Amino acid sequence: MPPTTSSSTVTLSRRALLGAGVATGGGAALAGAAAAVAVTGPDRSTARADDDVVPWHGTHQAGIDTPLQRYATFATFDLSILTASTLRDLLVDLTATIRALTGGGPPPEMPDRPEGLSTSTDVATGLSPARLTMTVGLGPGVLERYDLADRVPRRLRPLPAFDGDLLDPRCSGGDLLVQICADDPQVVSHAFRILRGRVPGLATLRWTQHGFVGLPSGGGTPRNLFGHPDGTTNPTPGTDRFDTTVWALPDEPAWFAGGTYLVFRKIRMKTATWDLTPLAEQDAVIGRRRADGAPLTGKAEHDAPDLDATDGSGEPVIAADAHVRRAAGFPMLRRGYSYDYGFTLATAGGQPDPTGGVDDHDHGPDEEPHTHGGHAGLDTGLLFCAYGNDPDHQFVAAQRRLAEQDALNRFIQHTGSAIFAILPGCGPDGYLGDTLV
Repeated sequence: MPPTTSSSTVTLSRRALLGAGVATGGGAALAGAAAAVAVTGPDRSTARADDDVVPWHGTHQAGIDTPLQRYATFATFDLSILTASTLRDLLVDLTATIRALTGGGPPPEMPDRPEGLSTSTDVATGLSPARLTMTVGLGPGVLERYDLADRVPRRLRPLPAFDGDLLDPRCSGGDLLVQICADDPQVVSHAFRILRGRVPGLATLRWTQHGFVGLPSGGGTPRNLFGHPDGTTNPTPGTDRFDTTVWALPDEPAWFAGGTYLVFRKIRMKTATWDLTPLAEQDAVIGRRRADGAPLTGKAEHDAPDLDATDGSGEPVIAADAHVRRAAGFPMLRRGYSYDYGFTLATAGGQPDPTGGVDDHDHGPDEEPHTHGGHAGLDTGLLFCAYGNDPDHQFVAAQRRLAEQDALNRFIQHTGSAIFAILPGCGPDGYLGDTLV
């Protein structure tokens, strides 16, 4: 049964959990620990009443239909726990932490801290919550490990391999995802730091990615690092189209109602090569004008592309391999963030060069051979986040079509990949996953 809750602060005894662990391999894993949970303090929905607080509880988690915030960190963990009971305790603690931080308060104290040490860091003291959201999901294979195979969401399975991928395991996969978004990068950094400090013995950090987005001052669609508006065809929150595209379908397990799926892809963008490409060619690659985002057959950004239109010589105005044509017909919510990690000495996938530095292709301005067995290059691009209720028929089908023939493939490289079932929301006295465990 859910713990008794009356507010926002949950204390989870890490010492009790760790004391119940058993040795496996090189470390301690948790087995069958039932932690005492106490909940106190005000609900975050009443802690602040200004525009800087995103409502925390509800049918769905915040951070999905929430208007984009300016900064994001994606953090994934591999779980060390061995029982459904301890998974529940972790979700209870995560919920309390999210409730407190998104409401602008300090994190819950951890009772097993040595005297004189505090969970709070004061890193965000005096700062607005800055529309902070923290959104939690579980990766494939997690529930099977806890004898919950009958509750696995029907469409949660590892993504297949796609032609052209050069994936780095250091930014792929994971058991537990927390998407952290806010309008202040220090608030995002603080939330991640607090989260990281609460999981030792329960989970191991697998990878993080950090992104940003420029929000036009007059509203409108943000632009990616190729300069094009990104997310033009997104469904609008609160509409039937949004609901039928994003939220879990009726044939999912009952506990997953209100949940969704997130496909995460790290996409390196060869911006230096792109910048040396004529504007007319850039527009032809995308099938839209960079200046205003309008399709080549239209006058305004939100005009529907006319895929049947031809020019005076009978050629299609939007080329057969234009990105907008290849991606058409696959509805999903794109909630992506740009990233810019600057100059690196790694390959496009972030891995040691398997050729030992010997390469058989011409090097562009984004990537040059390096004598240390890797490539010097710019690691900039897009943290592509696709929310939807049917990944196979949305993202997977779209990506297979794009991998076959997309003019944009000359300028991008997929280097990270993961999929998660995003848990439903919960009530002010519940916790994330309370319908699951």
